[in-house]
Amino acid sequence: MTAFKKTTESDSLHNDLDKKTAKELLEGINNEDQKVSLVVRNCIDQIEPLVNALVDRYQNGGRLFYIGAGTSGRLGVVDASEIPPTFGMPFDRVIGIIAGGDSAIRKAVEFAEDDTEQAWNDLLEYDINSNDVLVGIAASGTTPYVIGGVKKAREMGILTACITNNSGSPLAKAVDLPIEAEVGPEYVTGSTRMKSGTAQKLILNMISTAYMIKVGRVKGNRMVHMQLSNNKLVDRGTRYVAEALNISYEQANQLIEKHGSVDAAVSNYTAK
Repeated sequence: MTAFKKTTESDSLHNDLDKKTAKELLEGINNEDQKVSLVVRNCIDQIEPLVNALVDRYQNGGRLFYIGAGTSGRLGVVDASEIPPTFGMPFDRVIGIIAGGDSAIRKAVEFAEDDTEQAWNDLLEYDINSNDVLVGIAASGTTPYVIGGVKKAREMGILTACITNNSGSPLAKAVDLPIEAEVGPEYVTGSTRMKSGTAQKLILNMISTAYMIKVGRVKGNRMVHMQLSNNKLVDRGTRYVAEALNISYEQANQLIEKHGSVDAAVSNYTAK
C-alpha cells in the first residue's frame, strides 16, 4: 500500500532561512501567504453545502461542533468563542473542542492528538445528536483524535465535514463533506501554523459568518445582535440604530439602553 503523501510536510521552497535578513524573511513569508486566498477561493464549492446544511438544521436546534488538535483545535475554539459576542448567539450553539481539553489552548498536551477514542468521549459530554454537524480540523488530515471523532459521529448518523490541507487524506475520506485547501509546502518546512493555519482561519470565518447571516443574525451589513459588552460596542450599536431609524445619536442611545440590542431597538421603535 502506497503511503499517504502530505504536501504539508514537503520541503520549503525557500532555503537557508537562517542566513536571510529580517526583510528577506518577511518578504518570503508574505509571498507564500499570497497563495492562500486563491486556494481557499477554489474551495467555495466544497464549503457551500456545509453552510446550507447548517442553516437547514438550525431551526431544529442543530449545533455546530469543531474538533481539532494543536493549532487546528485552537482555531476552532477561537471561531466558536467569537460567535456569541459577534452575533448574540447562545454560547452552546457553536462549540469548539480541542484535544487535551481547554488547558491545551495555551500549552500543548503531549500525545493528546493520538487518542482515537477521546474525541467522541468529549462530544458525548455535549449530548451531540443527529441534528448537529461536526467539523474536524486537521492540516495533515491524519490526526487520530479528529479521525476517530468524525468516524464515530458518522456512524451515529451525524453529518460530518472536515477542513484539511492535504488532498485525498484519510480525514477527507472519513467525512460526508470534505473541504481540502492544499496550500503547498510551508515557508518553514512542516510549520502548519503558517499557510495551513491561515487557510483554516479563512474557511472558518466563511463558514460561521455565512451561517450566521443566513439565520438572520445580520441585517444589511450590520451585526444587529452583537453583545453590547463595552463602550466601543455600545457606541457602534447606537450609531447603527441612529442610521437605521434616522434619529439622533442621543435618541438611539436611549433605545439601546432600553432594549439591549440593535435589532430589538429598531424592531420596537415607534416614531413620536
